[in-house]
Amino acid sequence: MEGGEAASLLGERSPGRLAEFKTYRRRWFLLSAVCLLNCSNAMLWLTFAPVADKTAAYFHISLETVNWLSIVYLLISIPFGLVATWVLDSVGLRCAVILSAWLNMMGSIIRMFSVLKFLSLGSRSYWYLFIGQCLCALAQPLIIFSPTKLAALWFPDHQRATANMIASMSNPLGILIANLLSPALVPEGKHIPLMLGVYAVPAVIACALATLGIHEKVPPTPPSASATNSNSQPFFTGLKMLLRNKPYIILAVCFGGGIGMFTCFSALLEQILCEKGYSNASRFRHQAVMLAISSSLFGFFGFAIYPIAMELAVECSYPVGEGTSTGLIFVASQVEGVVLMILLQALTVRVSEDPSSTCALDQDGALDWTTPVLVLAGLCSAMACFYVVFFHTDYKRLHAETVGGDLVKAEDTATADVPEC
Repeated sequence: MEGGEAASLLGERSPGRLAEFKTYRRRWFLLSAVCLLNCSNAMLWLTFAPVADKTAAYFHISLETVNWLSIVYLLISIPFGLVATWVLDSVGLRCAVILSAWLNMMGSIIRMFSVLKFLSLGSRSYWYLFIGQCLCALAQPLIIFSPTKLAALWFPDHQRATANMIASMSNPLGILIANLLSPALVPEGKHIPLMLGVYAVPAVIACALATLGIHEKVPPTPPSASATNSNSQPFFTGLKMLLRNKPYIILAVCFGGGIGMFTCFSALLEQILCEKGYSNASRFRHQAVMLAISSSLFGFFGFAIYPIAMELAVECSYPVGEGTSTGLIFVASQVEGVVLMILLQALTVRVSEDPSSTCALDQDGALDWTTPVLVLAGLCSAMACFYVVFFHTDYKRLHAETVGGDLVKAEDTATADVPEC
């Protein structure tokens, strides 16, 4: 390619010289705000699952009703997930983060109304919880989809995967904190008001950081070549491209199924274990080593792959916007999560009262979760094998950046001896 042609092509790809990339230190503040918001939202989602029996007793509701406080996250994020992808790729990262921060904070505050006696009378107590969870659920897609967008817009190519990993892994960190904190704060049902207040604190802080500290939807100068084309495809055009992309569909089904299984495991773990004699503070009896190892491996490999899969989704679907490519996978995972939660609960068998059970609500007999757990294990194995055998893709974004770098070198070579006007 001649130097003049290279320069012409560079001019068509983006205004100015592609070689003039720049990073800003405030990207780390943005990353911190997104991490705290992501962690807080995960904590709010799983607030009640580790203490489902005590929550049911305190509010005089059934375990199935308590489960809906987790399931509502899945149901709402399915339709709103598509809206969230449009907001991220069309309106911008700043709007998405601030909107999710306010929804998250308002949901955490409204949940506290359920324990205020002058506001909550009779069955209304539960509805405050449910409405609060719905608002937090609306915030979830916006913040879950943000890490890849943040990494692509604000971080150079050699920091992109690290930034995405840090922001994405703050979500399972929130799940871990909720599993440890809820049982510690609620040894008895009367401590549930304290738990709701504690969980509202990080939501308020995250909202303040996002609202006061995020002023731009994109940096003044992009950090990499791909950042200049982050919104290169219109939203609906991007959706059509994704639905015709075979590697992306395989990734969405397999990895989305993995997220759905992790969701089920996290939401139903307390109910699975209490029937076997384990308490909410996770006292491992009889099978301590095997239970600890299996749960640890499931969490380590289940969510450690999350940021990698999100980056892979962007690579195999480029130049589709990052919000759209990661968002559609998340929507698929929520659909699969809803199906799995309904299926696993339907497969439980009610048995005669078990003296070893620690479930607070087992007057009609404990639930045997043996069959659902075996089904979950089989699905994990099947999806893993299917992914390994059938998933093959090119790294389109990396290839585009390589081509862009070659063009910059060609231009520099062609104009090296030309005096400037």
